[in-house]
Amino acid sequence: MRRILWFRRDLRVEDNPLLSLEGDVFPIFIFDPAILDVLPKNDRRVTFIFIALIRLKKDLALRGLDLALFYGKPADVFAWLLTQNSFSEVCASGDYDAYALIRDRDVSHILEFNPVQDTYIFAPDEVLKNDGTPYLVYTPFYNKSKTVFQSKHMAESLPAQQQLIDFDYTLIHSISEHGYQKLPISLESIGFEPQILTAHQQKTPQEKLNDFASKLADYSHDRDIMALEGTSGLDAHLRFGTISVRSVLRWLVEQKKQGIDTEPFFRQLIFRDFYAMLLYHFPRLSTRNFRYPFKGIENQDYFDAFCAAKTGVPIIDAGIRELLESGEMHNRVRMICASFFTKNLLLPWQWGESFFAHYLMDYDASSNILSWQWSAGTGVDPQPYFRIFNPYVQTLKFDKEGRYIKQYLPELADVPAKFLGDEALLSQHSYDGYPKPIVNHKVSSKKALDYFSKEV
Repeated sequence: MRRILWFRRDLRVEDNPLLSLEGDVFPIFIFDPAILDVLPKNDRRVTFIFIALIRLKKDLALRGLDLALFYGKPADVFAWLLTQNSFSEVCASGDYDAYALIRDRDVSHILEFNPVQDTYIFAPDEVLKNDGTPYLVYTPFYNKSKTVFQSKHMAESLPAQQQLIDFDYTLIHSISEHGYQKLPISLESIGFEPQILTAHQQKTPQEKLNDFASKLADYSHDRDIMALEGTSGLDAHLRFGTISVRSVLRWLVEQKKQGIDTEPFFRQLIFRDFYAMLLYHFPRLSTRNFRYPFKGIENQDYFDAFCAAKTGVPIIDAGIRELLESGEMHNRVRMICASFFTKNLLLPWQWGESFFAHYLMDYDASSNILSWQWSAGTGVDPQPYFRIFNPYVQTLKFDKEGRYIKQYLPELADVPAKFLGDEALLSQHSYDGYPKPIVNHKVSSKKALDYFSKEV
């Protein structure tokens, strides 16, 4: 058996099902222009991926293997490879967003395609209702998942005996309509500028787990307090597979043995599966409402103010600054920003989803799309349109001392913390270099409710 091992969202050697397949193997990674061409040339995610790939090459070498790098449309790459050698199949971890499903279908027409379960805890059709239909509400999905969950869902994939197929692994092989090119292994070769990642982003998954061990007991509370850094920080690592979700589950088991309540964090991991399952079964969710025909109101001025962190609402602008400066955003702040965007500014959720997708280090199509639909009130929730976060109440509850806001909005450093959650004071006073709120929460919320209630 001569297998192509296509690394995608599993950029690691530990606990990788691809490396448990015996025989002659050809490990590859493809820089896909369909994904890369829409990104800015200074996109920090590409730097993150490139660093992970160099580490992966070194780790594979310790096992007598290597990683061949390609640049081109996946279907073109596989068609070219079959002119160079013979292969029985291509194996890759499952990926379930709309583009990935089409891409993998096209590849399967060229070479037998064998998906392996790795990216999520469950396969997308593994946790379903008794009638075989997908769940639309999270709690029933979560309860069913706990009955489906078995030890196999966190079993480690052990390495098998593999022999490396001979090839030139020292270059990036570019395949396009213009022909074949050999490129040096560098970000510049694929048109990107190396970026300096933050100290947090440079930490290994194991370092982050070690940090998280002391925070896990208080996770259910601290994860919402922006200034505490009470989350795992594993988002990007799970997104790109530099750590397996199974190894995180095994780590949780060890924490549970020490008497720590692991359920709140486990619940979040299952939420990740829930959104992936929904996008798999309802690919139209990528761009279209699941409920209600209201599509938002296009307002370029509001959109520009939001994207420039100039809404005059401190918690919103701080979140956008964090996103623009680091590619990260606290999860609670994501919800507050998305609610403000769709309910107070009444902008189309697709605009906000696309904006987040452009910058988020941990961008995952299913999580981002379904989270925006949840905030917009257009998703799978039974009656969600009246869910509107008050950004000022959220500020006083989750950033009471204003530490998070002042970290990203230094122009407000001297403003008393209680003022940051007081809409009236922010509207009445001028702060040098900082705008007044562009909308009134109560007025804009009522407007949103009026629009939705007409369409229920």
